[in-house]
Amino acid sequence: MPDETLTIRDNRTGREYEVPIVDGTIRASDLRQIKVSQDDFGLMSYDPAFLNTASCRSAITFIDGDRGILRYRGYPIEQVAEHAGFLETAYLLLEGELPTREQLAAWEEEVRTHTYVHTNVVKFMEGFRHDAHPMGMLLGAIGALSTFYPDAKNIADPESRRLQRVRLIAKFPTIAAFIFRHSRGLPYVFPRNDLDYIGNFVNMTFEIGGRHEPNPVLQRALEILLILHADHEQNCSTNAVRGVGSSHVDPFSAVSAGIAALYGPLHGGANEAVLRMLDEIGSVENVPRFIEQVKAGHGRLMGFGHRVYKSYDPRAKLIKQVADRVFEQTGLNPKLEIALELERIALEDEYFVSRKLYPNVDFYSGLIYQAMGYPTDYFTVLFALGRLPGWIAQWEEMLGDPEQKIARPRQVYVGPAEREFVPIERR
Repeated sequence: MPDETLTIRDNRTGREYEVPIVDGTIRASDLRQIKVSQDDFGLMSYDPAFLNTASCRSAITFIDGDRGILRYRGYPIEQVAEHAGFLETAYLLLEGELPTREQLAAWEEEVRTHTYVHTNVVKFMEGFRHDAHPMGMLLGAIGALSTFYPDAKNIADPESRRLQRVRLIAKFPTIAAFIFRHSRGLPYVFPRNDLDYIGNFVNMTFEIGGRHEPNPVLQRALEILLILHADHEQNCSTNAVRGVGSSHVDPFSAVSAGIAALYGPLHGGANEAVLRMLDEIGSVENVPRFIEQVKAGHGRLMGFGHRVYKSYDPRAKLIKQVADRVFEQTGLNPKLEIALELERIALEDEYFVSRKLYPNVDFYSGLIYQAMGYPTDYFTVLFALGRLPGWIAQWEEMLGDPEQKIARPRQVYVGPAEREFVPIERR
């Protein structure tokens, strides 16, 4: 028996039970021994939305929401965002360690040689309506890749898994850029292997007539935003990737589950909602009145508060710095002035401070994407592009965990007891 245990007294029977505590948790299955009779199934825990349930053991991302800490494989997000590139960050998440110069060069070259997609993927993309939602197109296209690479089903083969993750990392930005141009009726621009990962994506997105003048400040800002989104522990979409992946489906299908989860407005659409809120406020002068309306229960302060963070989201601090650099290049967005005033008042107001409602990653990211030229319905595609390395790393970790089985939660049945079937003529 471990040194740390929990003593549980069942007042229904008067019996006591010793349950081991490991890493600050008890195993839900240990509750099964608590019964009122031999025929009893045993006690279960009830936790809608996993508010206080750890579904896995993970070595990828550490979050301390009370202290505003986020680390990738032990490295503070502030240091990763300042010093690393996106593919370097992806390598860290996937391999567990930062690459050497030689390892990074080999990884970048490996990704570069897989950026092209099959010509049938282009035909597949052309089947979408011109006004199809970008996330719906992304969901369909990434899922369809599993039919192009049937070898992806060999998930027990480490070399096959490695090839699929390279394919995903390499082809995702190509498909994302095709989606951007499809929505505008523009011809697709194919990858240029003389450009780096971010530069290639931006070129495929914005090139017109064979020309695009890159802005290194904006490209680095986009790269930082993608790094900040690269993984975030067991969020809704990551849980979806792990849950679907636990059936041992191919990684393209598992990642599609993550995209589907991210498609939902409660997960990936928050920065879009922030822009709508700023539009509704209209001007800096209207901010105090809007704050009072929120406090009175009329409306919500979008981009504030987080399920995990109960202090200032560390990613939001970094994004605010990125915003300053972006707007030096693009000119000041009037919405930024509203956002800054909104943040200033909210951080001084006891109503929000007492509820630990601080700006999160979505508060400024939408403003930055908009300044770069991306439309609001495309924001979540960028989110997915950033989150892809985390999804793949979490999928791989889940497959290698001997304790993981196919996901199958229990339920508490609250329907009718047994009853006789009534023939249709008697109903």
